[in-house]
Amino acid sequence: MGINVDKGADGIATVTVDYPPVNAIPSAGWFELGEQILAAGRDPDVHVVILRAEGRGFNAGVDIKEMQDFEGFDHLLAANRGCYVAFNAVYECAVPVIAAVNGFCVGGGIGLVGNADCIVASDDAVFGLPEVDRGALGAATHLARMVPPHMMRTLYFTSRNVTAQQLHSWGTVYDVVPRDQLDAAARDLAETIAAKDTRVIRAAKEAINHIDPIDVKSSYRMEQGFTFELNLAGVADEHRDEFVKTGTNLDKRVKRSERTGENK
Repeated sequence: MGINVDKGADGIATVTVDYPPVNAIPSAGWFELGEQILAAGRDPDVHVVILRAEGRGFNAGVDIKEMQDFEGFDHLLAANRGCYVAFNAVYECAVPVIAAVNGFCVGGGIGLVGNADCIVASDDAVFGLPEVDRGALGAATHLARMVPPHMMRTLYFTSRNVTAQQLHSWGTVYDVVPRDQLDAAARDLAETIAAKDTRVIRAAKEAINHIDPIDVKSSYRMEQGFTFELNLAGVADEHRDEFVKTGTNLDKRVKRSERTGENK
């Protein structure tokens, strides 16, 4: 359980996220994930990193229950900072990072995958940002790297998901395979990259980052600023409390109250 790293003699480092039941990562886990990815990139014997997950899905974002179990903003700030560190680690890792996505990839998972260099996915994988349903913002920056501009806005405002097949048709996902073939597909791609001259690949990664049209670090921090505003206003707590208590979204409860005349 936690963040596990396996470095093979073939130049492939596999970083595995394992936080059952749904891989909702606690704040400390985000920091550790970032540290492990950067450390792998610093290792001269590592030519490529595979980022994968155990269990039902790739990532369910931050651990909302952790934030709601404590008073004040310390855990919120830690979770947001941890996400920033982990997302940035994927982007700044000195070697290419391949995201192998199984099942669901939502919330913070989009920040990881959107910053990855290559994506392979299982045929049951779905991707989405339920942030507005949790009274928060974030990772629109990374979703914008995965889908067309107006689709990003539609998915963000509706909290709807997009499938691996759709992302493949848009050129975002490199390959879609049955779940039991996902690890093999990721390794096949990793072996191709690892066989290249790592000096050239490392230079290519840095060069591509420099010509990226989106400054993913500053734009994500801008999004986080609005999240902090929503928290200071008490809006985010209302949404998170509802989700933790009932597993439903606050907007659905409000709509139901409006229809029936019940108190909110």
